[in-house]
Amino acid sequence: MKAVKVGTAGGFDDEETGKRLLGDDRPPPMASKSALVTEKTETVKLLICFLGLQVSYLTWGVMQERIMTTKMNPTPLVPDGMFPSATFCVFSNRFLAIIVAAVVCVHQYGTVQTNAPLWYFTPCALSNTLSSWGQYAALKFVSFPLQVLFKSAKVIPVMLMGRFLNNTQYKFVDYAEAVAITVGVALFGLSRDKGASSKGADGVETELWGLMCLTLYISSDAFTSQWQSRINKHYETSTYQMMFGVNCSAIILTVSALVLSGELPAVIEFLGANPGAIWNNVVTAITSATGQTFIFYTIKNFGPVAFTIIMTTRQMISMIISTIIFGHHITFGSYCGAAIVFSTLFYGVYRKQQAKKAQAAAAASGANSAGSRGGH
Repeated sequence: MKAVKVGTAGGFDDEETGKRLLGDDRPPPMASKSALVTEKTETVKLLICFLGLQVSYLTWGVMQERIMTTKMNPTPLVPDGMFPSATFCVFSNRFLAIIVAAVVCVHQYGTVQTNAPLWYFTPCALSNTLSSWGQYAALKFVSFPLQVLFKSAKVIPVMLMGRFLNNTQYKFVDYAEAVAITVGVALFGLSRDKGASSKGADGVETELWGLMCLTLYISSDAFTSQWQSRINKHYETSTYQMMFGVNCSAIILTVSALVLSGELPAVIEFLGANPGAIWNNVVTAITSATGQTFIFYTIKNFGPVAFTIIMTTRQMISMIISTIIFGHHITFGSYCGAAIVFSTLFYGVYRKQQAKKAQAAAAASGANSAGSRGGH
């Protein structure tokens, strides 16, 4: 949460607290009321961000699972009645995202032109497309709770890609947390009920193919974030310019894939026979776009720690909702695995927050020391 400065300019500093403790019950200065109003405003903004992220991504998760696991009216090209293309789901999300990014860029900068050439976004656009495709495709083979928990293990490929692409150095505790998350995910997956819980809502057994799709998802996602960092090192690119550039390339890639794979006619036929599938894709695209907007606003105004806490909480809630709506059965061993993962995630957030506080305190102490020497 974004800190509200409390001191002589507003709020109760040590002197004011001392006066109250000594029995001085005079009303506080007007600046204190202003600080309280500011704090309430910031709290309301954070609450809106929390609700916006939860509603957007919880709805997105439910719709994502519904699209890929619900049997609808069969068609000649889709006789099994299952949605025929994960690629189209990626396309629909990117289509709305590029519109949102273009509108924001024109509003803020007067143009959609970016500092980086559009071709430079292609590598991370390809990895981003493969990541989203793997995420959707995996739901045909694995349960949504396993998919959610498996995402937490992407810290490992992120670290590997960071070391390889940007020569990023990590501490021993970072590797220890990565190992703990991996153990938790493995325990969750291996402890599932072989008779029931390994089946998704459509009754498909959890198979190696599903785990391969999830591995593709986290590996590609790790490359995406690291390549975007590489772009930011070479070009000054804002968040929405990055969003526009990546989605431009992603649109070209997904349309090409739909045409070359021959999935487009099947998708058109299926959507014509199942209008509900159109609605599911529209809701998914909208919530994906609103979710990205809330992500940018939350990180900008309240920092990555608050954002990580909100999104980790969202993962826990989404697992519960999916279990209730789609009837997934979770064993005791799976609960233990989930507990290990989420405990490690929250500990990581706490550790990083404490490290930032220590750095801030050291910087303040150094500034005070320099000021004292300057005064003499």
